[in-house]
Amino acid sequence: MLTLAPSVALSWVNTVLAAAERQGLARTDLLARAGVPLARLAEPRWQVDDITRLWRAAADLTGDPAFGLNAGRMVGPGSFNVVSFILLSSATLRSAIGLLQQYQRLISDGGRFQMLTGEPQSWVVYHPQQGDLAFSSHQVEAVLAATVSVSSWVTGQPLRPVRVQFSHQPMADLAVYAEVFGAEVQFEQAFNGLLLDNAVLDHPLPQADTELASLHRAHASAQLAALSAPVPLRTQVAQWLAGALDGSVPGRAQAARQFGLGEKALARRLLGEGARYSDLVDGVRQQLACAAVAGGAESFARIARRLGFSEASAFNRAFRRWTGCAPGDWQQRLPSAQRSGFPTGR
Repeated sequence: MLTLAPSVALSWVNTVLAAAERQGLARTDLLARAGVPLARLAEPRWQVDDITRLWRAAADLTGDPAFGLNAGRMVGPGSFNVVSFILLSSATLRSAIGLLQQYQRLISDGGRFQMLTGEPQSWVVYHPQQGDLAFSSHQVEAVLAATVSVSSWVTGQPLRPVRVQFSHQPMADLAVYAEVFGAEVQFEQAFNGLLLDNAVLDHPLPQADTELASLHRAHASAQLAALSAPVPLRTQVAQWLAGALDGSVPGRAQAARQFGLGEKALARRLLGEGARYSDLVDGVRQQLACAAVAGGAESFARIARRLGFSEASAFNRAFRRWTGCAPGDWQQRLPSAQRSGFPTGR
């Protein structure tokens, strides 16, 4: 059985989209360059490889060598969902980081934090955990910049690391790093991290609330348990198909290999969950087709080719079967706001 790829919450995806939009880049253009369907914005979590594609596309299209830094420095509590409230109500920044380690999966599987305690300073180390694609350095820079931003928000005052280091070469002008971190920044080091004074880490937080923190942790623990629950095979196959439909339709044999099963075993497992492979293919095609037609960024002919239809007429017949009308007629019936970028994800 295939282990599910690491994933990230949509709140972190929206951090990238918002940073790109602040530089005048439309999310439809960004998603198209990244090769990510618009329909993915309706999903609560993305695979890590998809957000890596998004980071790469954003850096390319904006031409901003400090894109990751600029995205991370603008991060606020909204990017961390319930985890934000856990951090805010913690007793100290050190305990907040400890809780971040515990609940980080609710934000992203794409990395882990580690605290290396020393005297009189301690390292907060970030270990990227990529999928099949190598992380963009902008991702790593955004994480450390966001850590400083959120820590400043939690403590109520600007956080000034003693030192910052990255394992990669500098991406932007050194003055930008100095502005973002307010500290010495070193590159091509053994790990990515922030060196903080213990006095800062152990200072009582202004909004510490033991009872409230306990309530937030209970809520987050329930979300974490739900996230860790086994995912039905039909859902895994549908998620895989959404990314694998690219000019051709993967056959059942290819899907079976992807999930470490024989064809008959795959069919039997799906049937046990009330599904057939052909129906999953059709359902995913419908979802992607409707999202693409609503978005309006692609021609119908291009959508048809991308979804593996041999010709436009076959796509039109399928679309009529799904919606009861031709793609153009269906698009015109949508509200104008929905046609301009389905779904907004805001």
